[in-house]
Amino acid sequence: MVSKSQIKLITSLAQKKYRQQNALFVVEGIKGIREFLDSSYVLHSLYALEGVFEDQDTTEVSPAELKKISFLKTPQKALALFEIPKQRLEIKSGFQLVLDEVRDPGNLGTLIRLCDWYGIEHLICSEQTVDCFNPKVVQATMGSLTRVNLVYTDLETYLSKQKLPVYGAFMDGENVYRSQLPEEAILVLGNEANGVSAAVSEKIQQKISIPQFGSSTTESLNVAIAGAILVSEFKRG
Repeated sequence: MVSKSQIKLITSLAQKKYRQQNALFVVEGIKGIREFLDSSYVLHSLYALEGVFEDQDTTEVSPAELKKISFLKTPQKALALFEIPKQRLEIKSGFQLVLDEVRDPGNLGTLIRLCDWYGIEHLICSEQTVDCFNPKVVQATMGSLTRVNLVYTDLETYLSKQKLPVYGAFMDGENVYRSQLPEEAILVLGNEANGVSAAVSEKIQQKISIPQFGSSTTESLNVAIAGAILVSEFKRG
């Protein structure tokens, strides 16, 4: 059975300030929880229906109780709280992806999965980018958050210290399909509505873009889709 105090704690973690205050975040679903259990993340507590996660110290809950603590419209069979690890800035050489004020949880979750797929170990985010421990972000990563290190920092300061060439995604940039792209570089993606901020733009050495082939009046690509295309081109060389 889940207590009132536990329900209050879990539901409060929908908000960033309570996640930071308690240093905890929520993971839902058997597969996702297994991914975190098999990683370096530390389990705080686990709530599951009868017969689920019998190999773990579990608080058994009913479907009704699970519905009270779940952030999903259709609750899955288990929910867990994990400890938020301390941020580590250990950037090695290689390709880096940088996000400037990406606000949509689904976009960040997809970009984390993108990094996982392409073997990008570090994702550098502006302090205004959505929190990676937001329940919607965690759900969208499908476990990839366990394999990608996210760092939140001041991008102007960070980019000023880098020796790698800095590329940025812009509507008026050079056609990426005609560009000679280095294997090791930094790629900056901007905000969904406003693109890369003016301050961060000053740190970018080369602007690149994805050309539009159709006659559609669509203004731009979704940032996660654009990120996938651009990262693929960098990896392709």
